[in-house]
Amino acid sequence: MNLNAKTKYSGLAMLLHWLVFVAVIVSWRIAEGAEEAATREARGEIMANHFALGIVIFALVALRLVWRQISPPPPVPEGHAGWERTLAKSVHLAFYALLLIMPIAGWIAMSSYGGTISVWGLFELPRLPVPANEALGEQIFETHALAGKALLILIVVHTLGALKHTIFDKDGTLFRMLPFGTAKG
Repeated sequence: MNLNAKTKYSGLAMLLHWLVFVAVIVSWRIAEGAEEAATREARGEIMANHFALGIVIFALVALRLVWRQISPPPPVPEGHAGWERTLAKSVHLAFYALLLIMPIAGWIAMSSYGGTISVWGLFELPRLPVPANEALGEQIFETHALAGKALLILIVVHTLGALKHTIFDKDGTLFRMLPFGTAKG
């Protein structure tokens, strides 16, 4: 369903965008909550949800990239400056890279600990054929956490950009990704 092919993203693109956003925030909060767990076992149980949600995020982002090929996004509004277009493209590329690499890195790290990833009992990702190396797994998890912080910073930059265009420039940029409101071309 294309709401307005000239100024808005398709309905599926909107749905995937907001599902990924919510899943990322929930996944971040789960990871933060696990830090407060009373025992190592409790932390592991909490983190199992983080790992499962990471796999879901990966699938949603992969689907979103496939959908972008089938239903390309609307063109960037003409009023956006060159630097704004470059920044927006860079932020979007960084989003996609992080949202695909982070779950894979988590899977590699879990595999280096000798573990598998259960997606809420629905299916299980097997241990990857990587050498058992807890030190390497820990390094990957630390890098994964730093990438998560970078992802949160990108979310803030992305949100501020959309709000700047919508509130100050009054070009309706935010409404390109919402089923209501007017987005200018």
